Amino acid sequence: MNRPINTLFMLMSLDGKINSGDSDELDVDRDWCKIDGVKEGLHQYYEIEQTTDYYSLNTGRVMAKIGVNEKKEKPQKIECCFIIIDRKPHLTKEGIEYLCHYVETLFLVTDCKDHPAYSLMDQFDNLKIIYYEKIDLMQMMEDLKKDYGVEKITIQSGGTLNCEFLRRNLIDYVNIVIAPILVGGKMTNTLIDGKAISKIEELNQLKALKLIEANVLQDSYVQLKYKVLN
Repeated sequence: MNRPINTLFMLMSLDGKINSGDSDELDVDRDWCKIDGVKEGLHQYYEIEQTTDYYSLNTGRVMAKIGVNEKKEKPQKIECCFIIIDRKPHLTKEGIEYLCHYVETLFLVTDCKDHPAYSLMDQFDNLKIIYYEKIDLMQMMEDLKKDYGVEKITIQSGGTLNCEFLRRNLIDYVNIVIAPILVGGKMTNTLIDGKAISKIEELNQLKALKLIEANVLQDSYVQLKYKVLN
């Protein structure tokens, strides 16, 4: 395979939601730890997260949402590399500085020619900027393997980007931790959002799954692992 093996790893509610509501002011990490019946077993997700791949992919929007741009303290470095897709951009200079201190290598993928990351290239040896005029996810994956030797990636992005990966046949495995909570809300982000299909001819865009592992965790949590049958 000329690209990495990709696993979608997410925490979601029983009804498939990956946020508490339709606002960026709401966030699973901040909110669910306050809810009785959910907070007791939440630690298991973070413990499983520590066992995922050396390379983790996310977005600048998610990083900004969890407050990376506002963090002032210098973090303890973790044994992980981040691949961050940041189109707008959402990350500030301060956010990128924090991430460079936090991870072993930060791969910043962008189509923004004046992204603030460029001003930090001489300051951080572990900052790699991958620029495209238009980001092509397949090309990005192939370049990550060819140019940087990336073999496996854990994807933890939002529902819209997850859908882009799915439609491009770029998800090989799914590793889901289901929290014992129902969230609801038509506009609340789900595991896979993006554009829906509307024609019978598009049914080939749906991906069947083969269950490879199911674990009943403590405090009514469940972990499910699937292989995507592309």
